[in-house]
Amino acid sequence: MKTWYVKDLSQLTKVSVQTLHYYDKIGLLEPSIRLANGYRCYGEKDLLKLQQIIALKFFGFQLSKIKAILKEDINVFDSFLKQAKLLEENAKTLFETSKTLNEIISNCDVDKSIPWKTIIKLIEVYRMTKELETSWAGRIFSPEELKQYASFEQELKTRFTKAQKEAFEKEWANLVQQIGDNLDKDPESEFGITSGKKLMDLVNGLYGKKYAGLRTKIWEKGYKEGQMEGEHALSPGIVEWLDKAVDAYYLNAIENLLLQIGSKSKSSKEIAMEWNDLLENMCGDEQSLKDEVVEMALKDDKVSEVAKKWLRANFLKITN
Repeated sequence: MKTWYVKDLSQLTKVSVQTLHYYDKIGLLEPSIRLANGYRCYGEKDLLKLQQIIALKFFGFQLSKIKAILKEDINVFDSFLKQAKLLEENAKTLFETSKTLNEIISNCDVDKSIPWKTIIKLIEVYRMTKELETSWAGRIFSPEELKQYASFEQELKTRFTKAQKEAFEKEWANLVQQIGDNLDKDPESEFGITSGKKLMDLVNGLYGKKYAGLRTKIWEKGYKEGQMEGEHALSPGIVEWLDKAVDAYYLNAIENLLLQIGSKSKSSKEIAMEWNDLLENMCGDEQSLKDEVVEMALKDDKVSEVAKKWLRANFLKITN
């Protein structure tokens, strides 16, 4: 059987003598052979154990965890699974940090001072993104959308005054209460259409065109699929009613606007401007959603053939 003194084992494994002494001190790897002259040395089993320690350290395990694994105090397979997940998360964190740093570099001029305000904002967005991953937002958004939502939340902190925030929250609470008290009414009635308009005026004022895609995703995947939680949550009954009311509001707005095609009250150019405003109100900058609205209007029996011809001539080309 082969044996090694501490210096020899150090040369063989490239682990420093100081480290081997430390492993001995903490009981992680003790020389198992004592010679007749009283010297202690390492045997082949010790070498195998040291190689295991080196491997486990490579995979990022702490010494205390390595000690427990080698003593078989914990399940090795489970430990490997957990460590693999931890390494994946760390790799993701490093990659996102690298992207953030490259984004800063791309926006900097070597001759200019470091934009610390921009850097701090990017870091705050990154941190908020990590926090949001474990919330309702992490369940409905893609990684890129989650980052965009974090930017939106960050902007909200400075976009509105305290009074404006309180006014919004009060108006939202009043609307929800009003709808909850009138769920027996037809969402396609005048009350429903008015309520749908109030809702969209509120949320569009909050998200704007820039974040209209997030607004739609939150409604479709968050509210309608019951993924919201805490102060964001609405009862399924209110969500279902509001969904129909908003559809009724937009359908009414589309039909009323297209009724004016061919009339002398407004020019085609004026109507086109109002149509674009309506599409932006509904869809923000999401062109695919705008295309869907055009297609829907072309299938609506209440829309005249004159109006459909106008749509085909001016807006259908965007879908081809």
